[in-house]
Amino acid sequence: MAGTGNEQARKTAEGLAYHTGFGNEHSSEAVPGALPAGRNSPQRAPLGLYAEQLSGSAFTEPRAHNLRSWLYRIRPSAAHPPFVRAERHALRSAPFTDCTPDPNRLRWNPLPEPAGPTDFLDGLWTLGGNGDATQRTGMAVHLYYANTSMDRRVFGNADGELLIVPERGGLLLRTELGLLHAEPGEVALIPRGVRFRVELLDATARGYVCENYGRPFQLPDLGPIGANGLANARDFRAPVAAYEDVEGPVEVVNKFCGHLWTATYDHSPLDVVAWHGNHVPYVYDLRRFNVIGSISYDHPDPSIFTVLTSPSDTPGLAGVDFVVFAPRWLVGEDTFRPPYFHRNVMTEYMGLIEGAYDAKAEGFVPGGGSLHNMMSAHGPDRETFDRASAAELRPQKIDDGLAFMFETRWPLTLTEQARDAGHLQRGYDDVWQGLQRHFRP
Repeated sequence: MAGTGNEQARKTAEGLAYHTGFGNEHSSEAVPGALPAGRNSPQRAPLGLYAEQLSGSAFTEPRAHNLRSWLYRIRPSAAHPPFVRAERHALRSAPFTDCTPDPNRLRWNPLPEPAGPTDFLDGLWTLGGNGDATQRTGMAVHLYYANTSMDRRVFGNADGELLIVPERGGLLLRTELGLLHAEPGEVALIPRGVRFRVELLDATARGYVCENYGRPFQLPDLGPIGANGLANARDFRAPVAAYEDVEGPVEVVNKFCGHLWTATYDHSPLDVVAWHGNHVPYVYDLRRFNVIGSISYDHPDPSIFTVLTSPSDTPGLAGVDFVVFAPRWLVGEDTFRPPYFHRNVMTEYMGLIEGAYDAKAEGFVPGGGSLHNMMSAHGPDRETFDRASAAELRPQKIDDGLAFMFETRWPLTLTEQARDAGHLQRGYDDVWQGLQRHFRP
């Protein structure tokens, strides 16, 4: 039966249509005539629907940063019973106080397979984070491992937006505003407050999630790069309206101020027949990232690979950046081409979607991750250093790996489960042992 469900979900996913563009004002209706003309909240909304605004920003934020969508739904979101507190074992939220922030370099193997049937929500496992969800600052790093689809179950997050990075297995995301299809090599973003359900397209699904409590992700400014490059706005895909008119019990789980709350509705809340606005989910294919790099000498700073950024109150110092190391050419003359040794005021959590990472010869595997807190010295391992130092400097195409980084202005504090995890690599420091003295005065 599970295989049949996966096949149906994949058939649905592969037939989807999308709106395109980042931050655009989209309009969509699943039934002709469902969108009102000329106004947002008419006395009687078309087709007997309810008009409802979903605000992703304060009403008074500048127009360029104002996020909201008008939804025309079968029932208003207000029609629900009380929520009660629910406990989930592996999902945690900021502030993180389990452990003391650790300056040591840390690396984990992939998250172990769950013992029993586990959907996306139950499969979320928190590694750590920073800030405070109640103050809308900071971020959290989660991993997920699921082997079954969410069934008559819906999740919404009032604490922040969720950037989902699949590493194994495709996902069909049924959201209030429509359906999204995300495969490994793509990312999906669910905005703050938007409810959704995850269906698996394969037997299992594994990946990473960045929960951003701060300002919503936006495209970085390009500055001297000019008008084009990095992630192009036209490559982001937003859903078209699709609704569920489902009666009967549906569990709705709401993450609010760091805790999960649950209520059983008598209908599906994914019942939006039409919508318009710019507070929308989207999917982006990381292989479409337009990589900008050096064509003379030296390795560029990794900030040049920024896909999305969540700005803070200090210009240039992000609450969190999402950075991708996509396929690219290396052509630097007289240049050590892998990422250089460095210490960084920012904190870096790095994951691998496929292949190998050019700064680590071994141990850093798809589904795993490494954490280098601020000012922790890191860089290529000994084997990579030796090989790169002696390599013939011909043009080189890196196309066998896809890595990413969540980079944040604050130290990342671990959860107890991450600190004590059996899949934590205890000998990570060893990769830098044997870096020999070559000084010849």
